[in-house]
Amino acid sequence: MFLVAESELGKVDISREAVETVVGLATVDCYGLVGMVPRKWADGVSDILGRESVRKGVEVKEEEEGLIVDVFVVISYGTKISEVALNIMQKIRYVMQEVAGLRVARVNVNVQSVRVIKE
Repeated sequence: MFLVAESELGKVDISREAVETVVGLATVDCYGLVGMVPRKWADGVSDILGRESVRKGVEVKEEEEGLIVDVFVVISYGTKISEVALNIMQKIRYVMQEVAGLRVARVNVNVQSVRVIKE
């Protein structure tokens, strides 16, 4: 659970699963992204996750300075990887701070693969 707010009336916590889902949905909304993959994708899992499983491609840790977010993604061939990664980082930071009220210390985008999108 991540503490969002606390007052004399009580406190507001967000579960790890909810945070991972919000991060995953923010990530799949970015241009140049084919999809997300589980962290251990290289160990034999070959499917790109659909919207219902977006949080499996996300890891969130809490430290004193804020959340450390890791996302594991597949990027579209022909897009500039650094630009797509920067866009993902900015989107996650904005959504987590403005929508969820959680401070993000660092976002790590782990590009697991590049894939050609068939049209």
